[in-house]
Amino acid sequence: MAAKLIALACFRSEGYGDLSPRPHYPSMPSYPKGKGVSTQESSSVEQGSSPPEAKAATFSVFGMTCSACAGSVEKAVKRLPGIREAVVDVLNNKAQVLFYPTFVNEETIRETIEDVGFESTLIEDQMNERATQVCRMHINGMTCTSCSSTIESALQAIHGVQKAQVALATEEAEVQYDPKIVSYTQILESVEDTGFEAILISSGEDISKIALAVDGCRTDHSMRIIEESLQALPGVQDINVSPELNKISLSYKPDMTGPRNFINVIESTGSKRFKARIYPEGGVRETHRKDEIKQYYRSFMWSLIFTIPVFLTSMVFMYIPGIKNAFDTKVVHMLSVGMVLRWVLSTPVQFIIGRRFYIGAYKALRHGSANMDVLIALGTNAAYFFSVYSVLRAATSKDFKGTDFFETSAMLISFILLGKYLEVLAKGKTSAAIAKLMDLAPETATLITLDSEGNVVNEEEIDSRLIQKNDVIKIIPGAKVASDGFVIWGQSHVNESMITGEARPVAKRKGDTVIGGTVNENGVLHIKATRVGSESALSQIVRLVESAQLAKAPVQKFADRISKFFVPLVIILSFSTWLAWFLAGKFHWYPKSWIPSSLDSFELALQFGISVMVIACPCALGLATPTAVMVGTGVGASEGVLIKGGKALESAHKVNCIVFDKTGTLTVGKPVVVNRRLLRNMLLQEFLELTAATEVNSEHPLAKAVVEYAKKFREDEENPVWPEARDFVSITGHGVKGIVRNKEIIVGNKSLMLSHNIAIPTDAEEILAEAERMAQTGILVSIDREVVGVLAISDPLKPGAEEAISILKSMKIKSIMVTGDNWGTANSIAKEVGIETVVAEAKPEQKSEKVKDLQASGYIVAMVGDGINDSPALVAADVGMAIGAGTDIAIEAADIVLMKSNLEDVITAIDLSRRTFFHIRLNYIWALGYNLLGIPIAAGVLFPSTGFRLPPWIAGAAMAASSVSVVCCSLLLKYYKRPKKLDNLEIRGIKIE
Repeated sequence: MAAKLIALACFRSEGYGDLSPRPHYPSMPSYPKGKGVSTQESSSVEQGSSPPEAKAATFSVFGMTCSACAGSVEKAVKRLPGIREAVVDVLNNKAQVLFYPTFVNEETIRETIEDVGFESTLIEDQMNERATQVCRMHINGMTCTSCSSTIESALQAIHGVQKAQVALATEEAEVQYDPKIVSYTQILESVEDTGFEAILISSGEDISKIALAVDGCRTDHSMRIIEESLQALPGVQDINVSPELNKISLSYKPDMTGPRNFINVIESTGSKRFKARIYPEGGVRETHRKDEIKQYYRSFMWSLIFTIPVFLTSMVFMYIPGIKNAFDTKVVHMLSVGMVLRWVLSTPVQFIIGRRFYIGAYKALRHGSANMDVLIALGTNAAYFFSVYSVLRAATSKDFKGTDFFETSAMLISFILLGKYLEVLAKGKTSAAIAKLMDLAPETATLITLDSEGNVVNEEEIDSRLIQKNDVIKIIPGAKVASDGFVIWGQSHVNESMITGEARPVAKRKGDTVIGGTVNENGVLHIKATRVGSESALSQIVRLVESAQLAKAPVQKFADRISKFFVPLVIILSFSTWLAWFLAGKFHWYPKSWIPSSLDSFELALQFGISVMVIACPCALGLATPTAVMVGTGVGASEGVLIKGGKALESAHKVNCIVFDKTGTLTVGKPVVVNRRLLRNMLLQEFLELTAATEVNSEHPLAKAVVEYAKKFREDEENPVWPEARDFVSITGHGVKGIVRNKEIIVGNKSLMLSHNIAIPTDAEEILAEAERMAQTGILVSIDREVVGVLAISDPLKPGAEEAISILKSMKIKSIMVTGDNWGTANSIAKEVGIETVVAEAKPEQKSEKVKDLQASGYIVAMVGDGINDSPALVAADVGMAIGAGTDIAIEAADIVLMKSNLEDVITAIDLSRRTFFHIRLNYIWALGYNLLGIPIAAGVLFPSTGFRLPPWIAGAAMAASSVSVVCCSLLLKYYKRPKKLDNLEIRGIKIE
């Protein structure tokens, strides 16, 4: 990546022509992984029996002005012995170097940088800057936002915790913490102390993990021997042994070792009686969700078994004369058979099946908060214990004519359990996108062994989780690519739509990169694995989507604020309702005819109070935003648009101004030959062959564009062999020359020809002038001192750029182009795509200033750039969109990552965010409207005028239905279709060969 960026920067430094893309600024990679690390370099180190430990160092570098400066520093450092990788960030004046201390030290590297002409110092506190780890955990027992807020507050109160996020919808928490101050076990314990169960998912992102089952290990001593053997392996960071399960969990550096090494060590330990395999276990989230679904289903069914007879005896049989008489038979005084039967049947529902609500309420109240469980426990207890009072009064009184509410408590619990069951089912579908992504990885892979000449000597089918770095994998037609890597042999087309969203299969040949989880269409490929486990593009996408689903949208703060006082307010309203109706009945403020024959004034008041308590639903408010964000981010991932959480979604739907970078955003970002003209009668193929034979010796991007163009006329060869160019000379800033087939070939700009006293024909002058007007670079080709042809080279517009800008205008979104390129090129491109406002020759900090000026003018600004040199503007914008990320999706500066390099995805991202927030608004309207309407109706405001009252069990059913309705409303987002205007366009990205 760094080489590509430096080469592009050379457009200006070598001065080939007028094509002048702005400089790129490489983002700093995370070591020891290191983006851009050469596979050849890494394999040479890793093939040794005991590879040395690489060390990372960061240097400040002052005096750099462009990426050509960065390139000179990078090249100088890389020439030193023992340098694994070096990346220079001209934007932040830093250089990060991965090196082997046995060959070179920090002082030598610093002196080398200064020898190039720049001031440099070693940054000592590098490790302190990276002293943050991320712990993810699953939390059982949360019912509403009050629970998640309690846990979040407890986590943030821990010394050493920098940030904590708790998501109710996913039932997960993500905690950033300093491992020097606090451990993840202490974090788990703090969650347990709040009364919830915490299950660790991961405790770091910079290492890979694997769990192995060991067969044949019968004693603790044997397990200790295996543990010691594994600990001796270089790259093993942590080992956790579970002797009772014969399970070993390892954390390791994938650069240095891998799972097959662990299995070999285990199986060669002792007398070779041990056998190791990957421990069979599913994902924590999916396993818990299935258990939770089964648990709610089982509870609901048991509750139903007891509740149906209670319902029949109180609501149905009382209207059947024969059966009614049987149930009205008195046992003691006024105590009837029906009352005893309802008491017996409802008690297990209240205290055994409904035990979860008591536990939840206790945990909440113990920490000074109140949640949905508190409301359910209060409501059902009020109904149950009043019924017990009625039973006891009936058993001891000869004239008591009261009734019981056992059916209210039993039916309330049954309906709430049904609602929770449906809610868990629906919530499971909101994270279906992650499950689909994880299922993309194939279960097995074909590992091949090559001899020194590259011939296949062995093939072996292995579990895909056993793939290690630098393994060579065979991919047959129709099979999934088992790992990220690059092609070392073969040609094929690969369908990458499941990862990047690109509909058309992408051609792959030797040297091209492939992404794990994509599908090989035709032809056999041999690929070399470069990123495995947690480093893979698929894992990064899954991690990004998971983090996005944890991140709260600002609008969710509204629900969080309400949740703090919602339950106490409902309890006060419930008590006030009961008291008001009770006093009204006591002092005869309403006619006696209002009271149903089966009740008295106290019981009527109690029913109104219980109805108010159980109809109020804090869950619906808590689920309104996160469920919509979960589905929206999942849908975005399937469309190739990775949205980093609710904040990005909320900001994107308000965008009314988009700032576009030019090179690599509106244009392809790679020079290509767009026109050619022969001035002499000769074969085109001969002309291109002589030109390419000379240019192939140059590393200049324009020279490579000429060679790539010439290759198109020799498609029968994968890597054509060009004629030898003798006496080759590269003239910096002008061009190249050499002797090919005994002919003197000179390729370059106008000044190069004039310096060699070569006459430039009038036709050639006109072609050069026309190219300059069209923001193209004109290259002259002379053979034996005669100009025979002209090549026009340009960085072409992306297909559909003009249509995309037009669609944005129809969406009432203003488009602006801000580029580091010259004014002539910038105006030409802007005119072509239909952008009216242009800012050219802008430095990175000036791009950021332009964004801030637009914001000050009242615009909500999105910045669309390549995520590298545009990072200041991406951060300054309300929404940063990184385009053209490909497999490198870890762009920290951007809020939204557009994986396909297509400008249509900018429109998709904005439209999806608008659609998602439409559903969030619907959810809030439903949740708030339900409570604002439901509570007064439950309190009996319609009873005086219409005689309508809401029995508590119906109120409970309505409460359960409200949460399900909110989740289902969010699930409708799964059927999102991008705007129809895009379906009428064939906007497709160009593959950069």
